[in-house]
Amino acid sequence: MFSLYRTSLVAFCLAVTVVPVGHAADDPPPAAPVTAPAPRPPLADRSADDAQALERLVPKEQQRTLQAGSDSFLALWTPANDSDPKGAVIIVPGAGETADWPNGVGPLRRKLPDSGWHSLSITLPDLVAEQPQARAEPAPAAAPASADGQTAPAKDTPDDANANVAQATSPEADTAESTDAAQASDHNDKADAERIFARIKAAVSYAQSQNTQTIVLLGHGSGAYWAARFLSEQQPPEVQKLVMVAAQTPARVEDNLHSLLPTLKVPTADIYYALRSQDKNAAQQRLQATKRVKDSQYRQLSLIATPGDSAAQQEQLFRRVKGWLSPQQ
Repeated sequence: MFSLYRTSLVAFCLAVTVVPVGHAADDPPPAAPVTAPAPRPPLADRSADDAQALERLVPKEQQRTLQAGSDSFLALWTPANDSDPKGAVIIVPGAGETADWPNGVGPLRRKLPDSGWHSLSITLPDLVAEQPQARAEPAPAAAPASADGQTAPAKDTPDDANANVAQATSPEADTAESTDAAQASDHNDKADAERIFARIKAAVSYAQSQNTQTIVLLGHGSGAYWAARFLSEQQPPEVQKLVMVAAQTPARVEDNLHSLLPTLKVPTADIYYALRSQDKNAAQQRLQATKRVKDSQYRQLSLIATPGDSAAQQEQLFRRVKGWLSPQQ
C-alpha cells in the first residue's frame, strides 16, 4: 500500500512542476538582430564625369593626364603655332566649367596658340561642399514589445520632449552649432585649396617640361579667385603674370578676392564686363584695394557684353588678353 501511495505522489508532483510544451508558443519570440545597412557606393564627381565627356570630344593629341598627389586629372594642351613661343598660358576654369568651356575658356585655349602662346587648360575638382555624398538606407526602427508579447504602440511624444526642445533652442546650442559650422567651413576651404593648388602646381610643372620660359595663370570666373589665391599663398617664381576674366569669389572661402590682390607680386590684368552692374561694383572694390598698395602692377580692362553675339564677345575677350600679354603687337 505504501509503495503504491509513493508512486502516485511522485506522478502527481511531476504533473504539477512540468510545463506543457504548448505553453511555449505564448512567449514572445526573440528579437531579430538589427544590422546596420550598407552605405550606398559614392557617386562620381561631376568634374570627373565632365572630363570623361571631354575625352570623347577633344582630339587625343591635345589630351594630357596630369598627376596631383593621389589625383589624376585631365588637361588640354595646345602648343603654340610659332617657332619661337612666347610662353604658356595655364587656364583655370571656374565652378561648373570644364577645360573646354564655350565661354572664355575654350575659345582662349584654341586662339592663344595662333598668337605664339602655348595653352594648357586644366580640370578642377569638385569643392568639398558640392561633392555628392553616399547615403545609407535608413534602418526600420524596432518597436518595443509589451509584457504579453504584443508590439506596443510607439509613443507620439517622448517623455523628455520639453527638455529636448529647451536644450535645442538654448543660446548655448546656437553657439555650439555656429562654431561647428564655422570649423567645418574652414576645414572644407583648406581641403579645397590644397587639392586645387596641387593641380595648378602639376600644370606649372608640365609647362616647364616643355621648355617654357614665361608662364601665365589665367583664371575664369571663380577660377580667377583660385589662381590669385595660389599666387598669394604660394608665390611661385615660375609664374610671371596673372590674368583674371569675369572674376568671382566663391561662396564659403577664407578670403575675398579683393583682399588677396594687394598681396600679389606679379603683374595682374583684371578683365571684367562693364555693363553688368554686379561685376562692375565688384571690380570697383578690387581696384580700390589695389590703390592702397605702392607700385601696384594691377590693371583693369573692361569688356562690353554683347548678348546674342557670342562669337563677337569671345573675339573681344581674346583681343584684350592678347593685347595685355604682348603689348608690342
